[in-house]
Amino acid sequence: MVIRRLFTMALALLIGTHASGQPPHAGHGQRPALGASAAFDANGRLWAVHSDGEHVRLSASDDHGRTWHPAGKVNAEPEPIAASGDNRPKLVFDPSGRLHVSWTRPLAKPYTGEIRIASATTPGAAFSPPRTVHRDRQAITHRFDAITVARGGELVVSWIDKRDLVAARAKGEEYRGAAIYYAVSRDGGGSFEPERALAAHSCECCRIALAPTRDGNVQALWRHVFDPNVRDHATATIGLDGRDRPVRRATRDEWALDACPHHGPSMVEDRAGRLHAVWFTGAPGREGAYYGRLGADGMEAVMRLPDARAAHADLAVRDDVVVLAWKRFDGQATELRTLRSQDGGDNWGEAHSLARTTGASGQPFVLVEAGRFHVFWHGREFPLGTWRLP
Repeated sequence: MVIRRLFTMALALLIGTHASGQPPHAGHGQRPALGASAAFDANGRLWAVHSDGEHVRLSASDDHGRTWHPAGKVNAEPEPIAASGDNRPKLVFDPSGRLHVSWTRPLAKPYTGEIRIASATTPGAAFSPPRTVHRDRQAITHRFDAITVARGGELVVSWIDKRDLVAARAKGEEYRGAAIYYAVSRDGGGSFEPERALAAHSCECCRIALAPTRDGNVQALWRHVFDPNVRDHATATIGLDGRDRPVRRATRDEWALDACPHHGPSMVEDRAGRLHAVWFTGAPGREGAYYGRLGADGMEAVMRLPDARAAHADLAVRDDVVVLAWKRFDGQATELRTLRSQDGGDNWGEAHSLARTTGASGQPFVLVEAGRFHVFWHGREFPLGTWRLP
């Protein structure tokens, strides 16, 4: 298929010089800063954020990502920006049209950071000075932020946090992994309530999936460290009434691994209230990316993606249509592929290729606007690349 490459000279200069695709579970080494995110506003305009040195840059497109123009800096004052692997700047719109951008600011000590946020009353307006979401200011892990807006308009930010690990070690106690914390803003990002712990023993470096649900709460899905060292997935409800629901197991792949695979899940709710998810496992005999629907006892209607090299999958839902996108690296090039279901994930069509590159790339994300699906994939060869699906 013809690859729609979106070149702009200004953006091309911002892309890193690494030329190899990323393996499915890379380590903690230096990676290209190609983490980027995109979202449509209520008027159908597409907005994207990505890192440019020590700034988060905002870009806009009026033609569904075929062309882009710069829309300014999110943070006026420079600061470190985490933008590789499962870490990336993120953006959401709330019901009033305010734009919120979150990111992780790395600190001097390795694997430490702070969760930052800045807001604008309308897209293109000046952003508020960035502020740290959490009140805990220890120089420890507060990283891998996730952000969403609940049905009631509350802004929810979640992240991976190691304060409980630090406290346990200070008492000579064992502690597996890290923890999931979150904070809520009920005034459009102007202030945040004190953060709360959602779950102990999360994986240390995998992205968190947040899905607003019809009941006004937010469902979280993350890679968990089950005793003794099984890295499958867990889920819990962030209760906007202040009452969180218990943590329960979501996947049972039994992946025993003494390291973080840097490979988090994605999850969305459909109009019927069903939660659709994609995740990755390296468990022997089950290696690969999977789709499933979250039920009371874990994932149901589980399907292994029809691609043994599938990695970093994402998904979106519109009515009964479910679209998956993922990247695959064959040792020489990275390919972007998609798969569609017309009946809520019960049956699937054939996988299709959208693009292929020998350059470095970030992770793909599926977007929906006016009933049409789009795949956003930021790469060295196609800055802020966007493909509109038929």
